[in-house]
This record gives sequence, C-alpha cells and structure tokens, in this order.
Amino acid sequence: MQRKWWQRFIPRSAFSQTVLLIGCLLLINQLVSYLTVAMYVIKPSYQQINQLIARQVKLLFVDGVDIGREHLTIVDALNAKVRDDGMTIYNLQQARLAGIEQATYYSFWSSQMSEYLGGEAEVRVTHGKVLQIWIRPPQAPSVWINVPLIGQNVSDLSPLTLYLMVIGALSVGGGWWFARQQNRPLRRLQQAALSVSRGQYPAPLPLKGSSELVEVTNTFNQMAQSMKQLEQDRVLLMAGISHDLRTPLTRIRLASEMMVAEDQYLKEGIVNDIEDMDAIISQFIAYIRQDQDTLREPGQINQLIQDIAQAEANRPDTIEVVLADCPTAQFQPIGIKRVLSNLVENALRYGNGWVRISSQFDGKRIGFSVEDNGPGVNESQIPMLFHPFTQGDTARGSVGSGLGLAIIKRIIDRHQGTVSLANRPEGGLIAQVWIPLE
Repeated sequence: MQRKWWQRFIPRSAFSQTVLLIGCLLLINQLVSYLTVAMYVIKPSYQQINQLIARQVKLLFVDGVDIGREHLTIVDALNAKVRDDGMTIYNLQQARLAGIEQATYYSFWSSQMSEYLGGEAEVRVTHGKVLQIWIRPPQAPSVWINVPLIGQNVSDLSPLTLYLMVIGALSVGGGWWFARQQNRPLRRLQQAALSVSRGQYPAPLPLKGSSELVEVTNTFNQMAQSMKQLEQDRVLLMAGISHDLRTPLTRIRLASEMMVAEDQYLKEGIVNDIEDMDAIISQFIAYIRQDQDTLREPGQINQLIQDIAQAEANRPDTIEVVLADCPTAQFQPIGIKRVLSNLVENALRYGNGWVRISSQFDGKRIGFSVEDNGPGVNESQIPMLFHPFTQGDTARGSVGSGLGLAIIKRIIDRHQGTVSLANRPEGGLIAQVWIPLE
C-alpha cells in the first residue's frame, strides 16, 4: 500500500517515533509554560513598573512648571524638580543625541501610560546593559523623560529563559535515554531473529526491559532453543539414514563386481543405479549441512568460474566463458563453488551440448550466470523449482532428488544475495546469481 505524502515525514522506527513524541510534548509544554509565566508573572511585573514610573512623572507636574530667570526652559525646570532617582529630562534635540530614535516603540506600554497620565503618551524602550524607559508625557509633549531601570539587564539570559533551556535539555536527554533503553532489547531481538533465519542459533538473550519485552524475549529464547534442538535432531536423523543406506549400497557394489562376464549388462545397470543413489544421498547430506561453519574470505568469482570450466573441459559439450572485470569480494568459496557446480551440471544435463558461464559487476554486487540451450522450463513452474524435492517438467527430465536448486537457494540466501531462473528467448534456461559486496 502506497504511503500518503505526509506519512513520509513520520519516522518508522520505534526509537524515532518515541523521540518525536517526547519532543512534541516537550515543545507544547515549553510553549504553555512560557505563555503562563509571561501572562501571570512577567506582564503584572511590567504593569507595576509602568504604574510606578507614571506616578513619578505625575509628581513632576503636580504643582505645575515654573519657568523663570533661574530656569529658562521647561527642561531646566523639570530637571530641577527631579529627585535623586536617575530620571533625566531631554528636549527633542537632546533626546535624538541620547538615542531616542534607536529606542523601540511599545504600544501596550504607551496605551497603559496614557491611561495613567490622563492623556496621550508615548513609551519607548532602549535595550542594552541597562534597560532605559523613554516617556513623552501628555503634560509636556515637547520633552522626553528617561528612566533607567537599574538591575534589569536584558542582554543576559533571563531566569525564565535559562529555566526553559535547562528543562528542555534535561527532557530531551531523558527522553533519548528512555527511548534507547526501550529500543535496545528490540534491536537485540531483531538481530537474533535474523541470525536464526540464517540457520545460526545465538546464545539466549538477556531478559531486560519492560515486562512485555521480557515475555517476548523469553518466548523467543524458547522458540530458538526448540528450533536448534529440532535442527540437531534432523541433521542426526538424515546423517544416520544416509549412513545406513550407503552400507548396503557398498555391499551391492561389491557383489556386482563378482558377477560373471555373461551378466555384464546387468552389472552396468546396477553400478549406474548405485552411483545415482549415492549422488542423491550426497545431496541430502549437502542440504542438511549447508556449510554453516565455513567462514567468508576474500575471493575472485572469475577464478572459481575458470576452475569449474577447466574441470568440465573433458566433456564433449561446448562451454563458453565470458568474464567481466569483477573486484574481490567476501564469500564462502566452498558454498559458491557448489552453486556454480550445480548450475553447470544442470545446464550440461538438460542442455543440447552448449553452456555459457558469465560474470557481472554492477558497482555494488558481483554476479554470475549459467545458460544452456535446452528445452527450458514451463514458466508457471519456475517459482517452485527452489523448493526442496521439486523438479522441472518432463521437458527437462526428472533425474535426481530435486534438492540441487534448494541447496543453491540456501547458500545464496546466507550471502544475502539473490538467485533467479528464466527461459532464454533463444531457447534454454538462464540462472542468474547476484551477491552484494558488503
């Protein structure tokens, strides 16, 4: 099912989804906390400051302004009435020189100050090391009153901002740690399940995490142990059957060697049947062994192809080898050589005297293919050919146990590769194998 466009931005792993959920909840909490503090703590504080400044301004004009010889201007007269509180009065020109044009206008404070002073007032604020409030009172619109707020250093981090940053960092760190702790058992479980799917049985996983994860892990451990025991019993059973079958076959072979010359035609038939049965038993053993203990090592696929082609050079069939420039890759040499041998053997058995072995490299994978010019296989039967004990239709014959392609599929699956079959347009079958470099 195709995902919607907005679903592409939603993480798919449990770890990422948990972190995203915690981050969203944290963001909402921070916004609500900031608005709450701003509305119920900061706003009333600034309203109180604005009211106190308005009272100081009113005191300047409570008895009027007396302009005489001693105070020639209203600015001088007002400055004379200022107490020792840091308040300074400027005319328009002096205010421009003092930086009034760089101050920020605040409509909320202006409307509030107008209400307190009984007329239209204007409030501006200069942000710096010291917060400076500029008021143009309605009683004297030609002057600016500057009130510095000592201790209100807005350039530093406010306690609210610092609080939100610390809480945010602790919440994100705690959420990340919590999500990682929850995700770690799931990651171990995933890796263990992948190992079991490849036929490797790891040690029992530790029972850690939440109660649900502990129950799932415990169930997985029991399942893996049961599968391991079942696999061991199956290997032992098949090995015992193969051994028990080979013993009478050996006796029959010895008995056939002592047959008289007149029965030579019977001897040849018996020997051929014994060889076919021995080959089938060998396939059984190869299927149950799977070469799981073989380690991967650097190898050249072209070298394996040349070895196989040289080993089959004595046959009357025509074997073509087409090699590409392939890099060295990590694989199990015995397993891949068995894949090549089985594919070439099938091509020689079912073809009409012509086989081509090719190698490929697409930048990320190395590959090889084996082609023949035989009758091919019914298209509907191709997907089933990799199942154990499954053979092609009568066009390709019915010789063998039907385990050859199943063995190939297991070996390639352990290399995280792919194998496919297809009919050639010219006639015959092509088997294509790809193995990733990493």
